Amino acid sequence: MRGAVRSVGRALHLPVTGTARGIRKATHAHGAGESGLGKLIELHAVNGAGDVMITVALASTVFFSVPTDEARGRVALYLAITMAPFTVLAPVIGPLLDRLPHGRRAAMAGAMLARALLALIIAGAVAGGSLELYPAALGVLVASKAYGVVRSAVVPRLLPPRFSLVKANSRVTLAGLLATGVAAPIGAGLHAVGDPWPLYGAFVIFVAGTFLSFSLPPKVDSAKGEDVALLAADEEHLHGPLRKGAKRPGLRTVGPAVTHALGANAALRCLSGFLIFFLAFLLREHPLTGESAAVSLGIVGVAAGAGNALGTAVGSWLRSRAPEIIIVAAVALVLGTAIVAALFFGAFLVAVLAAVAGFGQALAKLSLDALIQRDVPELVRTSAFARSETLLQVAWVFGGAVGIVMPLNGTLGLVVAAVIVAAGWLATLRGLLGSARHGTRPRPRVA
Repeated sequence: MRGAVRSVGRALHLPVTGTARGIRKATHAHGAGESGLGKLIELHAVNGAGDVMITVALASTVFFSVPTDEARGRVALYLAITMAPFTVLAPVIGPLLDRLPHGRRAAMAGAMLARALLALIIAGAVAGGSLELYPAALGVLVASKAYGVVRSAVVPRLLPPRFSLVKANSRVTLAGLLATGVAAPIGAGLHAVGDPWPLYGAFVIFVAGTFLSFSLPPKVDSAKGEDVALLAADEEHLHGPLRKGAKRPGLRTVGPAVTHALGANAALRCLSGFLIFFLAFLLREHPLTGESAAVSLGIVGVAAGAGNALGTAVGSWLRSRAPEIIIVAAVALVLGTAIVAALFFGAFLVAVLAAVAGFGQALAKLSLDALIQRDVPELVRTSAFARSETLLQVAWVFGGAVGIVMPLNGTLGLVVAAVIVAAGWLATLRGLLGSARHGTRPRPRVA
């Protein structure tokens, strides 16, 4: 009898342990386990799963629970109360974390723990209809941004031998996307049980992430050889250490290729924010043919996620080959698709645009990472990552605000989408092509 029970227990235990071993093998492959990158990949997957749980809860509370006109007002209020202060706070987060280079594991754990506690506060606000929802949501955004900035600083410290930064970032990003894809339906299932349940799930996930943060190698807390970016573009300041009396940190030390690439990425991030909010309201009022509003949004969301994952995979394969040309081509592809979708507006083309926009955004962002790795001195590379992420977040907020106020006309909306991409592409095209022709040789990576 005991042997039979033991056999049944092994049979039930095997799928779980087998899956866990498979995940661990994938995340720790090619030296990622020895360098510590594998643990960061797993931590980012936990981060993505927790964030999507909170997103599911907020979307159902702010967006789906009321009529469309009232939902637009609620989402606008949400942006005004949370995103507007966030755009003011975001530029401060990077420089603040630059001053805490020896506490990166604690900073990541703190960001996780803060979101765990805020998830409980939001759960209470959702149940009681309290206005605490909005400041708590702002806190979640700030903590999420802080985690992202620290993660960007940590990746260069965990590169395995013969690993480029763009390849490492693509692995981390892909893990987050896969975790989001797994957690989203689980969050929807928890929401069917009750409105606060996805937030309880987020609490558990972020508590686990708090402990997982301290499993990262101690070397991520090292700031050896690092400095902050300076508001200067001359050779003396660009390649020299921070000097006494120098101007405060900024982005100009990153060089022209990176600033042009950042402009192109900002256009794509602005498009992303615009499409998320505009299509959310458009498809709620005018669903795809033969589908409900929820299914229509799900189709477009899956298309965007698949495109993003494909762009991440392609970026890992391309590595750092001619990143300027990759960015130009990616933005041109998105622009062409937006123009076609605007001219021949229809359900299929809306899904195609969402997929291509996700693909282009992922590929362009990885190429931007490659340019920062190539052109920015090691002394200021971490600081450059932090500041570029802040600018991209502000661009996303701006695009989302435009998407909310747009009339629900599909053709007009996609024309605006095409104009957003065209403005960024044309403004940076000449500079990117010029940088590609005069590209510098790759610099050694951070030790």
